[in-house]
Amino acid sequence: MPIESGSCASARQAKQKRKSHSLSIRRTNSSEQERAGLQRDMLEGQDSKLPSSVRNTLLELFGQIEREFENLYIENLELRREIDTLNERLAGEGQTIDGAELSKGQLKTKASHSTSQLSQKLKTTYKASTSKIVSSFKTTTSRAICQLVKEYVGHRDGIWDVSVAKTQPVVLGTASADHTALLWSIETGKCLVKYVGHVGSVNSIKFHPTEQVALTASGDQTAHIWRYIVQLPTPQPTADCNQVSGEDEVEFSDKDEPDGDGDVSSDCPTVRAPLTSLKSHQGVVIAADWLVGGKQAVTASWDRTANLYDVETSELVHSLTGHDQELTHCCTHPTQRLVVTSSRDTTFRLWDFRDPSIHSVNVFQGHTDTVTSAVFTVGDNVVSGSDDRTVKVWDLKNMRSPIATIRTDSAVNRINVCVGQRIIALPHDNRQVRLFDMSGVRLARLPRSNRQGHRRMVCCSAWCEDHPICNLFTCGFDRQAIGWNINIPALLQEK
Repeated sequence: MPIESGSCASARQAKQKRKSHSLSIRRTNSSEQERAGLQRDMLEGQDSKLPSSVRNTLLELFGQIEREFENLYIENLELRREIDTLNERLAGEGQTIDGAELSKGQLKTKASHSTSQLSQKLKTTYKASTSKIVSSFKTTTSRAICQLVKEYVGHRDGIWDVSVAKTQPVVLGTASADHTALLWSIETGKCLVKYVGHVGSVNSIKFHPTEQVALTASGDQTAHIWRYIVQLPTPQPTADCNQVSGEDEVEFSDKDEPDGDGDVSSDCPTVRAPLTSLKSHQGVVIAADWLVGGKQAVTASWDRTANLYDVETSELVHSLTGHDQELTHCCTHPTQRLVVTSSRDTTFRLWDFRDPSIHSVNVFQGHTDTVTSAVFTVGDNVVSGSDDRTVKVWDLKNMRSPIATIRTDSAVNRINVCVGQRIIALPHDNRQVRLFDMSGVRLARLPRSNRQGHRRMVCCSAWCEDHPICNLFTCGFDRQAIGWNINIPALLQEK
């Protein structure tokens, strides 16, 4: 009789092991539903103060955890058996694989490599699974802290920028690609003033620090300064917008977007011409802001320059050059004559005008893609956001490296900082809005479901710390702005 070789014997043993393992997997899968049913029946039979919807959610989450770890365990066993089979083959065939000689050192290296791959795979799968589960818990917790209060609907195209007036009466301003800027009553959501002086997309809106005057930047290569007069309507009782459905991630289509003419009444006062037009750029003016005191204004353009103007005379005071590509944003310091500009060249620059005779510039390099915005905070800090999916907090006294870095899963658009509480609001391309503290710790995510939140890219955010109803506003390319009430003390206490 022919004698069975060691190689054939080891192969047959490995095949029997895999067959036995496959049978055990099938038995596990067939009884999985029965176990889930038993667990649910046992929990339902116990006394609990939790609502049934919350208990069902917990059951589903723990079921996901069990399935994920069970799959990892089975895959781990399979990989271990394959390693054992490989070692048996090497021993039976004189340490050869496909005719290639392997020394003991090479065998050890190969086994270590396989183990390393296994460890990496386990880490990746475990991290992805637990991140998803933890995210679900965090979202549920933050719902009670971040509540949608009001929607401002009336633009015919996407809204690029949102801002809050610094003087009484406090109104909300929005700048849209439909060539208009609208002023809104925060409490009622009623449109108060419509500005139609631009012939291009309105990309930015900022309010004068002491007067009822607005500054808008446009794709028509100009920035306009215009005056408004508003009379706030009497607040009306509003429906409760805080009810959140059980579904947190619901996809939307364009047909779900609000009607462009929804809340803009025909009797809304219209401003048709500016007090002053600033006209020194050769490209789209993407942003504009007032310097402290309101006597000068700065603009940022796609022509790679930022311009400083005297508001009273409309004369160009300084042309700020140095960026290698189009500018994306500009921001001024609330108490000092400092300006920060961001650009597609992956940098942002700090311009110092505190000495009237000279102005100095510092360049901050730390991002790998377009810097979409950079804003001042309290003290000597600047926060920058980028298309590279990071947000960095900088100390103006140390340009070499950021003091904190926030990594996200989507490009970051125009950010805003709650100065008093040092909370950063991050609007994203993926329709999310997240809140972080200055050290990079995530505090909350604004609700987004089939009833709440933005349906398309969120372009900008703006804090209004003193308003009793809405203290955060966001706008997006779904043609609406949203007012949120953030329970900041509860948010910080949860942290």
